[in-house]
Amino acid sequence: MYTQPGFSALLIKDLGIEPSRRRLDMGPGSTIDGPGGLVTEGIAADMKTKPDRTGLPDGLGVSARLDGGSPLPELTAMVNAVCEEVEDLRARTVVVLWFPPAPAQPREWPGEVSIQEVNRWERAVRRLERLDVVNIAVAEGTCGGPVLDLLLAADFRIGTPDLTLMLPINDGHFWPGMSLYRLVHHIGLARARRLVLWGTDIPVAEATDLGIIDQVSGDLTEAVHAAAVLRGRLSDHETRIRRRLLEEAASAEYDDALGAHLAACDRELRRLRTAEGPAADGPTAPEAEAAG
Repeated sequence: MYTQPGFSALLIKDLGIEPSRRRLDMGPGSTIDGPGGLVTEGIAADMKTKPDRTGLPDGLGVSARLDGGSPLPELTAMVNAVCEEVEDLRARTVVVLWFPPAPAQPREWPGEVSIQEVNRWERAVRRLERLDVVNIAVAEGTCGGPVLDLLLAADFRIGTPDLTLMLPINDGHFWPGMSLYRLVHHIGLARARRLVLWGTDIPVAEATDLGIIDQVSGDLTEAVHAAAVLRGRLSDHETRIRRRLLEEAASAEYDDALGAHLAACDRELRRLRTAEGPAADGPTAPEAEAAG
């Protein structure tokens, strides 16, 4: 029986990207799934460069400054370099990405690039999004280009009182990258539609109301330090599990989600028993499910 292929599959085929229906391991902590379980193959390895990064005070984490006006391949390499550094640490830490103001940055984004370069960028953002560590984004002044992508991929977002987000618009049309997908998940379809179809710059007050910015502070150093201390304690594989459950909750049916949540609860109960020492045995999650 013939089944009409989905829109995503048709679009990928139209772009000339050959899909594969298996997962692609891009290295530690970075198994990538494309749309509908599709991933692209035959793409050259990402270029590598060292972003402007330093360690946070007191060894709290890794801090990197990204220039939103940099070419897309350089930005991709910077994000991958940060991910590689964090994965190599194999310790509880946080990632802080700083986006300095770029008043001269054009609204158009990503510029003259190939679809392969866009694919690599999206994979790098997803890799960052799926790290075991807490990811903090800091934006100040007027920011555009890739900043929306990386803000939406962060766990906690800090902005200055003068922050203005320039939406990536080309000839009046919103850039159709995965920021569209993340916007719907973050703020809902109705508000995402308003931004995409009638998008203008987003001042910090509106960004806070939409949930794109979590905290507004005039003292970024203090705000970042406090966030790193408070949220750094959550940086482990358990954070990644909860992040994944939150992502799937937006689209999964209750009965489909129940199994994944019970498995996560069972894992948590076992972790707590191990941390507290021997305790009275209770029923596991599968047993509880069987009991009704």
